Amino acid sequence: MEKAKILVVEDEAPIQELIQFNLERKKYRVKVVDSGEKALEAVGQYMPTLILLDIMLPGADGLEVCKQIKANPKTARIPIIMLTALSEETDIVAGLELGADDYVAKPFSPRVLLARVKAALRRTEIEQSRSNIVSIHGIDIDADRHKVEFGGKELALTFTEFKVLQLMAKQPGRVFTRYQIVDAVHGDDYPVTDRSVDVQIVGLRKKLGEAGPFIETVRGIGYRFKEQE
Repeated sequence: MEKAKILVVEDEAPIQELIQFNLERKKYRVKVVDSGEKALEAVGQYMPTLILLDIMLPGADGLEVCKQIKANPKTARIPIIMLTALSEETDIVAGLELGADDYVAKPFSPRVLLARVKAALRRTEIEQSRSNIVSIHGIDIDADRHKVEFGGKELALTFTEFKVLQLMAKQPGRVFTRYQIVDAVHGDDYPVTDRSVDVQIVGLRKKLGEAGPFIETVRGIGYRFKEQE
């Protein structure tokens, strides 16, 4: 199978070289650019499978680049992993809310970065070939029958609980902000606060019982469903 094409958007030469060396060592095809404007041009020409995108860039910053990529129907489904040296949660949340799939904080180890890349690519493959039944950690989610089973028993979930579980279980390991969960389940105009998502998560974990801990809290950001080991 042909290896993924990865676009690296990073303006610091040592980090460029570190990322490119490690990706190419795993036989990925890599293209490197050093500004937001070059990134937007390269996305259209190169059509990468995945983008590693630094937030702090000369010219258009990573958040603006992410916004434009996700606003374009031709590129919106390309997974983006944000690279950031920023410690403020607001910057990470902003990237995720704009559609980024994950983030890696600098300094990072090459092994961690490669693991995140592999996970993001795997999620994309699953999404592209997804069926209406999702099975993970012994939980079976049947979208057609609107049915969830765990441990041989059917769980009585509300409509919202079902949609929240389905959303996260389809993309294990991906971090979702509260607003992303609200938008995915109810649409942009649904009149609900982000904190009401916490209530849904508490109820969902309770109904899942022993499987409840698979819904992990990412402090200051939101939630993710634990990846299958």
